[in-house]
Amino acid sequence: MTVLEKRIGNYLLPPGIEIFERGWLSANNVLLFSEEDVSLVDSGYCAHQQLTVDLVTHALQQHHLETLNKVVNTHLHSDHCGGNAVLSEAFDCEIWIPEAEAIAVRDWNEDLLSFQKLGQECPSFTHHALLVPGEEIILGPYRWQILAAPGHDNHSIMLYQEQHQILISADALWEEGFGVIFPELWGEGGFEEVAQTLELIESLSVALVIPGHGKPFTDVRKSIEIAKSRLDYLSSDADRNARHGAKVLLKYKLLEWRSQKLAEVNQWIAGTPVLESIRKQLNMSSEDFQVWLAEALVKSKAAAVQKDHLVNLG
Repeated sequence: MTVLEKRIGNYLLPPGIEIFERGWLSANNVLLFSEEDVSLVDSGYCAHQQLTVDLVTHALQQHHLETLNKVVNTHLHSDHCGGNAVLSEAFDCEIWIPEAEAIAVRDWNEDLLSFQKLGQECPSFTHHALLVPGEEIILGPYRWQILAAPGHDNHSIMLYQEQHQILISADALWEEGFGVIFPELWGEGGFEEVAQTLELIESLSVALVIPGHGKPFTDVRKSIEIAKSRLDYLSSDADRNARHGAKVLLKYKLLEWRSQKLAEVNQWIAGTPVLESIRKQLNMSSEDFQVWLAEALVKSKAAAVQKDHLVNLG
């Protein structure tokens, strides 16, 4: 995890913005602060929740700020909202979520929320306000446009600051791709939605992208071309997209485990609903699917088998 410098390439970050680059288990956080408002975009994974609190606390002290006013979630995957509950308790701050997630969070409906079906965890939290695409929100010293960004998650939003040409893209655009197109894995549309979101980004004047994972970047045109090529590759073969999704989900869990007995890994695979859907789509037996998935990570050098354990690499 790094706190980024004020200059990113040739782009000088305007005052009142601090970026916490977190890695892959916890999404990046963006602290936006002024005397009137202190907001945090996304809150990381629950396994890192104390680090998230420490990062915010340190930044508040460093900038002589009293408290955190609100947490804004670009979408409700566990790596983006796993720190909501602890931040709300620590700072008595508001939690803002995408409008389309209001009922799911109000009722804490596991069938509507993604955590259980993806085999992940997220402490329950209460929301206080909604992020409505087409509207604007004050975050720190700046006014940001709320933009719908379906594809990776069909309820996701992005945040755009027109004056400084900054896009907080979440998992809709990374420097070299985008997040797994999860809706396609449970029978909803996703490929066309990713294309539409990329077209929206192309239509904006963007000098800096702050992605959900990876370092912020300024060569937006190049990243969009990479993303389009990636989308063509995945959308041309539904099984290819499914295999990719399965590998990413196991790798993500392995980041949390670091090392896990193969028997426990296989139990987790069998008990994760979206992986079961992928297994059926690929027409594989449970045993064959479990063997293939672990071997796929080993083959890509993302993991290794040591004795009877699957161990994270990289």
